[in-house]
Amino acid sequence: MKFDTIIIGGGLSGLTAAITAAEHGQHVAIISSGQSALHFSSGSFELLGSVNGVHVTNPIDAIDLLHDNHPYRLIGREQMLNLLPLVQPMLTRAGVATTGNHFANRYRLTPLGKIKPAWITLDDFATFDRPDRIPWRNVAIVNIADFQDFFPTFIARGLREHGVESTIASTSIKEIDNLRKSSTEMRAATIARVLDYNAICSLAGRIKSVGRSADAILMPAIVGLYDDLLLRQLRRLVNKPLYFISTMPTSVPGVRTQMQLNRYFTNLGGIFMPGDTVTHAALKGNSIEAIFTINHGPEPLTANKFILASGSFISHGLAATPSRVIEPIFNLDVNFPTDRAQWFSKNINEAQPFMEFGVKIDENWHPSINGKTISNLQCVGSIIGGCNSIKEGSGAGVAMLSALAVSIKS
Repeated sequence: MKFDTIIIGGGLSGLTAAITAAEHGQHVAIISSGQSALHFSSGSFELLGSVNGVHVTNPIDAIDLLHDNHPYRLIGREQMLNLLPLVQPMLTRAGVATTGNHFANRYRLTPLGKIKPAWITLDDFATFDRPDRIPWRNVAIVNIADFQDFFPTFIARGLREHGVESTIASTSIKEIDNLRKSSTEMRAATIARVLDYNAICSLAGRIKSVGRSADAILMPAIVGLYDDLLLRQLRRLVNKPLYFISTMPTSVPGVRTQMQLNRYFTNLGGIFMPGDTVTHAALKGNSIEAIFTINHGPEPLTANKFILASGSFISHGLAATPSRVIEPIFNLDVNFPTDRAQWFSKNINEAQPFMEFGVKIDENWHPSINGKTISNLQCVGSIIGGCNSIKEGSGAGVAMLSALAVSIKS
């Protein structure tokens, strides 16, 4: 099979690259081996929350404080300013409604009641302009009875630190009660699957009853697995400010976002190949002639251009042996210290060095094998390393902006 571009990896960076290329008229395929980091999504996309432990209010102004190998420095301030306005319109075209902008961080409420900076957030999630400007005096935190992946007490404690009082309540409906035969069924994604229109109407009545005297209602993100229609219906029926807070994975808003992006990509004519894994590549000189996958066996997949968006360790884009870190598909050159003791910090609260490991790339995002640049392969997202997305709060920004930079250039 022949394509203009083949993208390896179906997470946020791979989907962004694929959609951008498809919108520019290319015939594009995504090969996705499994679950993406979107399934752990908080409901927010982070651009840059801190640099060297110092809080960032305006991410663009802080770019020059980052070290030279950071992906944002490779993109450059001027190009970032050109790319950032493209993100929300792309998400909107895919049906993903968000709030926020890239000029100043907003703040989101975490599942543990902390308030963290965010770039853009799904518009049904609680966000604030500033941590000291929460617009409510009292809220009702409404959980589902026996649902263990949501922590109302922590959320109430965090809000109290900012002058907001909370009432904690739980409720349920018969459709959810039927799941209690097994504790493993009481998970956010499983609950979301049983919530049809009638169930939403019942749930809305229960929520209104327990949240009648509150300024706003907060509840776990258990609605809208496939799209946001039922979610909007619930908010309309409750008829009071109703916001969601992410739960333990699997993340319902994360799965929904991935599905919406997938649907938009395929509607553009893109080919999505889920559950397939690239086994090896055929190289000719300094370029990839074809790749081969488990599902396609000996049939080669060819393209003018390949984009590697396979992620870091969590999605097996990188793998570690006792002595080295490898990129398992192409055996690309990887940046990591040879002394294993430098891979990690014994203090789990400190930044972990291995988070910054990634493949070596040149100024045009091309990786290398044994020092030889691969001319028709580019890398995007966390596979390129150079940043600590957890400590910085930069994962989504690196994923989407590197993907846009590579796709638009082509």
